[in-house]
Amino acid sequence: MILGIGTDLTDIRRIQTSLERFGDRFKLRCFTELERARSDRKPEPAWSYAKRFAAKEACAKALGTGMRRDVYWRDMGVVNQRSGQPTLTLTGHAADHLVRLTPDGHEARIHLTLSDEYPYALAFVVIEALPMA
Repeated sequence: MILGIGTDLTDIRRIQTSLERFGDRFKLRCFTELERARSDRKPEPAWSYAKRFAAKEACAKALGTGMRRDVYWRDMGVVNQRSGQPTLTLTGHAADHLVRLTPDGHEARIHLTLSDEYPYALAFVVIEALPMA
């Protein structure tokens, strides 16, 4: 069963401006250590940061919280599976909220897709509940 769906479109130029203006302060506030390490290795870091920013916004929408109710930017982190497929790992209040959303006898799975076409980055999140085996 679908627990939530969220999408977000982020302007890469806006993220680039935030990186230039606030630098590490912006990165530390919004992104996990893993996200920062991965994005900073890219030839165009702003593109990677923009996709991750969009993923967090989309995830907050799928959770039904938005960026409030004690859900913080770093509570949602984009991680890549061995195949390269992106997904989200939740911690803190975001993880707590996901537990409350998930019906008894089910486990939550977060599906994430990311895309970019300058000047935009797109993220789409589906949170699914699967019966436990």
